[in-house]
Amino acid sequence: MADKLYDLMDWAGIEAIVYSEEDHPRRILGPRLVKGGVLIQCFFPGREKVMVKTLKDQKKYPMTMEDEAGFFAVLLAGKEIPDYVFVVQEEGKYKEYKDPYRFPGRITKEDEVQFAHGIGYHIYEKLGAHPVRSGHTNGVHFAVWAPNALRVSVAGDFNNWDGRMHPMEKHEESGIFELFIPQVKPGDIYKYEIKLRDGLTYLKADPFANAAQLRPDTASVVANLKRYRWQDREWMRARKNVQKEDRPMYIYEVHLGSFCRPQDDRPFCNYREIAVKLAEYVKEMGYTHVELMPVMEHPLDESWGYQVTGYYAPTSRYGTPEDFMAFVDHMHREGIGVILDWVPAHFPKDDFGLSSFDGTGLFEHQDPRQGIHPHWGTKIFNYGRPQVSNFLIANAMFWADKYHVDGIRMDAVASMLYLDYGRRDGEWVANIYGGNENLEAVEFLKHLNSMMKKMYPDVLMIAEESTAWPMVTGDVKKDGLGFDYKWNMGWMNDFLGYLQYDPVFRGAHHNELTFSMIYAYSEKFLLSLSHDEFVHEKGSMIQKMPGDEEQKYANMRAALAYMISHPGKKLLFMGQDFAQEQEWSEARGLDWELLEEEKHHKFWQFMKDAVHLYKSQPALYEQDFDPEGFEWINAMEWEKNILSFLRTDKKGEHQLLIVCNFSALPYEEYRVGVPRAGKYKEIFNSDAKTYGGSGMVNPRVKSSRTVECDDREHSIKIKLAPLSVSVFEYRKG
Repeated sequence: MADKLYDLMDWAGIEAIVYSEEDHPRRILGPRLVKGGVLIQCFFPGREKVMVKTLKDQKKYPMTMEDEAGFFAVLLAGKEIPDYVFVVQEEGKYKEYKDPYRFPGRITKEDEVQFAHGIGYHIYEKLGAHPVRSGHTNGVHFAVWAPNALRVSVAGDFNNWDGRMHPMEKHEESGIFELFIPQVKPGDIYKYEIKLRDGLTYLKADPFANAAQLRPDTASVVANLKRYRWQDREWMRARKNVQKEDRPMYIYEVHLGSFCRPQDDRPFCNYREIAVKLAEYVKEMGYTHVELMPVMEHPLDESWGYQVTGYYAPTSRYGTPEDFMAFVDHMHREGIGVILDWVPAHFPKDDFGLSSFDGTGLFEHQDPRQGIHPHWGTKIFNYGRPQVSNFLIANAMFWADKYHVDGIRMDAVASMLYLDYGRRDGEWVANIYGGNENLEAVEFLKHLNSMMKKMYPDVLMIAEESTAWPMVTGDVKKDGLGFDYKWNMGWMNDFLGYLQYDPVFRGAHHNELTFSMIYAYSEKFLLSLSHDEFVHEKGSMIQKMPGDEEQKYANMRAALAYMISHPGKKLLFMGQDFAQEQEWSEARGLDWELLEEEKHHKFWQFMKDAVHLYKSQPALYEQDFDPEGFEWINAMEWEKNILSFLRTDKKGEHQLLIVCNFSALPYEEYRVGVPRAGKYKEIFNSDAKTYGGSGMVNPRVKSSRTVECDDREHSIKIKLAPLSVSVFEYRKG
């Protein structure tokens, strides 16, 4: 029998297994029918004794060591492959292992074709680590794309991080490696050991991993995403109407780690804890959505999540994938939408991540003029490679599918659109037409947005795009990029710049206040005052305001009231709604104790009332993207720093008159033109005493007079406080 077994050995194949250079281990390892019986071969490096135990009769058959490195074989009598386990002697004890190479793969030809063409929109169901049952055996199916690797293995605690133990089977056409490993379970940690043709061998985290270790550890973690029982059916059913463009949207931007700090010695609160506190606060304030700064796994706290190493894994800082599901579920049950900040523009160079994944520029461009981001020192995705495009498109869909998220806010879109972004002449490569447009990125964005609308039509796609690129929110069929909303970076820069001038000098910059309405309807804009404006020595919003303390607060109340009345959806970063004094830092929590101080509490009350006013007045949101919803009364009083305009609801029946005074001068009798005769009741004034203002308000209803003003036949006379915004509701006389 020994001679017969010897003759069955593929010695070249055995050498490839022993030296860890085999990318088709199934041709050597595992069971197979041969002339004379069933040949079973295995490789247990460093072991000296291995037996095969047949489970039906519990018989044990000693295996022959064919290579002293730990390669064993046995020939069993019979014409059918039995159910069996390996019994391995380890440190004086015997341990049983099921043979990974007797189980079939899960990657189909269709999976390979779709991935190769960039249309495997749910490829995350196959790539990565997935707890599955194969036959009667539980285990985990691993699959990774590494076409240029000589060999890829799964290494983890379950095999003592020995990459020789579990080499994966390669699909030649797609470059996908896969292997089902029995007895591995959720919670086990792993990486892929990649060996290159020059012998270099290293470990990489799984690009499709659903969980990762808490930093500074970097291994991937097996997770089961199918166990959570969602309870947000009512929200998901209603979401289509909640997120229509004629509905109110005021987003509260949040960094989870600093919104909520634990009372004990833990570094972070859990997703579930944060959900309860956040939902309670958001509901009280009246915000419609939360936008989370990236929760995808990242190694450095100071990156705020914008240096992603685990695109398919919610960061373990705040808990498990199930904990994050519970977070979203709780927000939904409280009637709050969840938008995720997403970073497909670049990724970090960390050795364990996507960078040079299989020894080549697999996810990135190999040419540094295309593959290195000059501002951030990061790698740039190669959007022209179908598999890379697929990785990202499927990732956006993954968060909509597995975590029920309601929107994706895409970071740094401008850096994706322009090949020369942040580069000097000679440092970039032109497109095929000689231009600076990144045609592959454009196609990627169109592809992503069109398919998201097809598969998840209720999920909002929002672009942070800071240039004049046309039709960012235009229809893909008409050569637009297909986003639902675009951050209005121009408004943000102009407005914050204007506010920082002393009121005495604002007149010369009046156009910075009004210019946004010149282009307001060129895109579907979202007005944002985001975290970027309140960090890195830029100061908090209250710090940006000029004047003494009283003027600072009045300025800021007027600014946020103007923002609410300006066309466009809204976003405000946490802490600014109670006039946080320190600029934000991820290293500490918000200064919630400030709410105990009268000035901060009154400001918080102002903001709360302003948000509720916005949500209660259809004129402030129904026609954000229709010129019929906005009309200037007077935009020309630059010397007074005063603006007046109308907002109108969709039916044209309800109108609001908004008067803004960005000067430090009060007006006891300011006359303003009105669109029609009738009564005008002040329903909101940022200068109210309850908000910390001087109380220069208009408590009585104003009846219009037939006195021409602002080219209007009718007008009213009002009190106009310094640094204030007044909102009047029209009522028929």
